[in-house]
Amino acid sequence: MRKVLIIGAGGVGQVVAHKCAQVPAVFQEIVLASRTKEKCDAIAAGISRPIKTAQVDADNVPELVALIRQERPDMVINVALPYQDLTIMDACLETGVHYLDTANYEPRDVAKFEYRWQWDYQERFAKAGLMALLGSGFDPGVTNVFTAYAAKHLLDTLHYLDIVDVNGGDHGKPFATNFNPEINIREVTAPCRHYEDGAFVETPAMSTKKTFTCPEGVGTYNIYRLYHEELESLTKHFPTLKRAQFWMSFSDNYLKHLEVLGNVGMTRIDPVIYNGVPIIPLQFLKAVLPDPGDLGKTTKGRTCIGNIMRGLKDGEERTVYIYNTCDHEACYSEVGSQAVSYTTGVPAMIGAMLMMTGVWQGKGVFNMEQLDPDPFMKALNEHGLPWAILEGTDIPWP
Repeated sequence: MRKVLIIGAGGVGQVVAHKCAQVPAVFQEIVLASRTKEKCDAIAAGISRPIKTAQVDADNVPELVALIRQERPDMVINVALPYQDLTIMDACLETGVHYLDTANYEPRDVAKFEYRWQWDYQERFAKAGLMALLGSGFDPGVTNVFTAYAAKHLLDTLHYLDIVDVNGGDHGKPFATNFNPEINIREVTAPCRHYEDGAFVETPAMSTKKTFTCPEGVGTYNIYRLYHEELESLTKHFPTLKRAQFWMSFSDNYLKHLEVLGNVGMTRIDPVIYNGVPIIPLQFLKAVLPDPGDLGKTTKGRTCIGNIMRGLKDGEERTVYIYNTCDHEACYSEVGSQAVSYTTGVPAMIGAMLMMTGVWQGKGVFNMEQLDPDPFMKALNEHGLPWAILEGTDIPWP
C-alpha cells in the first residue's frame, strides 16, 4: 500500500489533501498532520474518501520522527512553513523517507531565502538512497518545469528569462495576502535581486515596474520586479542565461497598505517588548489579517503565471511564452480554496505522484528543472492546471 504523509493544514495543505485523494491508485493511504489537529479534521471532513489526521509540531524533530515511524509513509509532502524545511528533512533522513516541499528554507530571524541550506543535504540524502524534491509548487515549481520544457523542446540555447506572476483576483477585503501573510510580506519587502551578465544585481524592493496585459482576457496589471528563489537554481542549471528576472502584480491599494504598515513598524521581524513580553510585529500582524485559507469564499477572477523565454532555435532568435490561467471560483468549487493555494497544491501532488510511481527518481536533493519535464507537463493538463504556448509577436511583453 502506497502511503503519503502531508504536513501542513493551511490553504495549500487543503488542496494537496484533496488532490491526492483524487488519485487513489497512487495515494492509497493519506495522513494529514499539523500543529492543530482540528484544522486537519476540518479538511478531512470535506474529502469524499477517508484520510487519517494527526497532530505534530513541525519544529520538533523527535515528534516528526515518532509520527513518521508510527505511520510509515513512502514519502512526506511538506507544506508547512519554510522555517520548518530543515527539521522535516532531518526527520526524513532519520526515518528513511523521501521528501518534497514547495518553498525553500528561510531562517526565522533573517528575511533571506536561499537554497544553500537545503543543497547542503545533497550528500546525506544520496548516501541514504533517498530523494528530496525542492520547490514543487507553481513558482517555484511549474515555472522551473516550464523552463526545462522550453530548453528541451523549444530553444536550443536559452538567453533571457522573465517569470511573470499575476493574480487577477479580487477578494473584496481592504487588505489581505493570498498566502501566509508573514511569508508573503517578508518576500515582497526584501531587496530585489535579478540575474544579469553572470551575477545577481541588487536593487531596492519594488523599484522596477512594468504594465503587463495577460492573455485570455485576464486583464492588464502593474507588475514589479522582485527576487524569487527559482532564479537561484535556474541560473545555476541553465548557465547560458544572460538575464533572469521575476515579476509579480500588486495593486496600488496593496502597496499603499504595505507602505503604511512598514512605516509604523508592523513589518519588522525583530522582537519588540510589549507589556514586558517580546513579540514579533509581523507575527502579530499575521494574527489580525484575514486568513488566506478563508479568501476562497469571496475571491473572483483569475491568476496568470508563466515564463517568457528568449534564445536561439536552429541558429535564429526565438521567443516563447508558456503560461497557465486559473479561475478562483472554479478552484473553490472543486477543493474549497482559492487559485493561489490551488496553483501551489496541485504541483505538489503531481511531484509526489511522479516520485511515488518511480517516474521521477534519484538519490540526493533535486530542483524541479533537473528532472524530465514531459511527464510533469502532461500531468498539469490532466489535473487542473492546463498550459498554453504563445510565440513571437503574440507575446504581450512590454
